[in-house]
Amino acid sequence: RALEGLVDSGLLAGVLDLTTTELADDLVGGVLSAGPDRLTAAGRHGVPQVVAPGALDMVNFGPRGTVPERFAKRDLYVHNPTVTLMRTTPEEMAELGRRVAAKLAAATGPAALFVPLGGVSALDAPGMPFHDPAADAACFEALGGAEAAAVETRRLDLHVNDPEFGRAMADRLHEMISGGAE
Repeated sequence: RALEGLVDSGLLAGVLDLTTTELADDLVGGVLSAGPDRLTAAGRHGVPQVVAPGALDMVNFGPRGTVPERFAKRDLYVHNPTVTLMRTTPEEMAELGRRVAAKLAAATGPAALFVPLGGVSALDAPGMPFHDPAADAACFEALGGAEAAAVETRRLDLHVNDPEFGRAMADRLHEMISGGAE
């Protein structure tokens, strides 16, 4: 909500949005939802934005005992005594991909989507507890809606936490803000 408010204030020249996990919380009912307007202010104001589906693999809850009973059989990870994370399902990931694509397609200014084909969070890396290539693929396929709407999309064979991925996003935002190459 703070980011959306800063964009609304007119104080930002561009937005690099690497972690969009609040969208998962909004969809599934986690405790860190930023509401349905998350990822809309930059598009509404024509502010250049570069976005990745970072951390869409997780829904945030408080201590393990606070996770709603309806999620008891889901894949849970106790991050620390005050944070429990739940892996999103392939169906949820597909819906999240559709939502990100729709929000970017509605942008009135420059928007670019960077898709990390190697994973969307530290817990989603190979060998980690949330590694689920099928769920990620469902999201990545649904993100194709952004491409269909002519949103610049770059699919990189990198993990979201790879330095090269972050640099590529930052370089693209710099180009957008400075009027560099498209």
